[in-house]
Amino acid sequence: MVGLGLQHVIAMFGATVLAPFLMGFDPNLAIFFSGIGTLIFMFFVRGRIPSYLGSSFAFIGPVIAAKSHGGVPAALGGIAAAAVVYFAVGLLVKTRAGTRAVAALMPPPVTAAVVAVIGIGLAPVGWDMSSKGWPLAGFTLAVAVFVAVATRGFPKLIPVLIAVIAGYLVAALSGGVDFSGVAKAAWIGLPNFVTPTLSFEAVSLIVPVVVMLVAENLGHVKAISAYMERDLTPDVGNAFMGDARPPSSPRWAAAPARPPTPRTLA
Repeated sequence: MVGLGLQHVIAMFGATVLAPFLMGFDPNLAIFFSGIGTLIFMFFVRGRIPSYLGSSFAFIGPVIAAKSHGGVPAALGGIAAAAVVYFAVGLLVKTRAGTRAVAALMPPPVTAAVVAVIGIGLAPVGWDMSSKGWPLAGFTLAVAVFVAVATRGFPKLIPVLIAVIAGYLVAALSGGVDFSGVAKAAWIGLPNFVTPTLSFEAVSLIVPVVVMLVAENLGHVKAISAYMERDLTPDVGNAFMGDARPPSSPRWAAAPARPPTPRTLA
């Protein structure tokens, strides 16, 4: 369980940090509220849907457009409005008729395509990052493929974790890792918070993303159902409400990217 959990942390970390960078938000605050949001989600689903809530790539385009109508605070206000609408959708879907309706409107081919597109959308970013060190990137990928194909038992379940550890060790031994930032960082601190503001233009640009979120989350619930061999469809409404998690969404409370200046807690 610990090994699978560590692999999940590594697998989710890239997207959770990358999305705030692309939107001009503070990744530290996104991670902070990602943890809080996950706890809120688990409360709404009563622990029945094991899932981690990170940053959503569905917001990137609308947020970049919304920032021209009031900057980051206006974009955050639009995201907060989307969370409220998303929560209301979850309330409607909690009824049996609502669950059947959303399943009919978004069948498996639709939700599967949405989840696949989100992953495929990261390909250019992965290519750009790999181009900065092809030998190390190729080595890490080769380790992941080898472990997934040639091993048996538990290691076969954690190829990403093993590959990342192997790649990191090679990078550290070859001098490719800079530990100076880690040495200077505070042990305990808080991120920089930003207060959202409401802008009609920003809200109108971001609230429609709720449609994408419904398809995305429904696809995740169906995927987890397949892994668990258990029908989680009756909990879709709770999953939507937990995913909206107002007012503590990592997408809602992200600050502008800036040099990290954590406030050390005495």
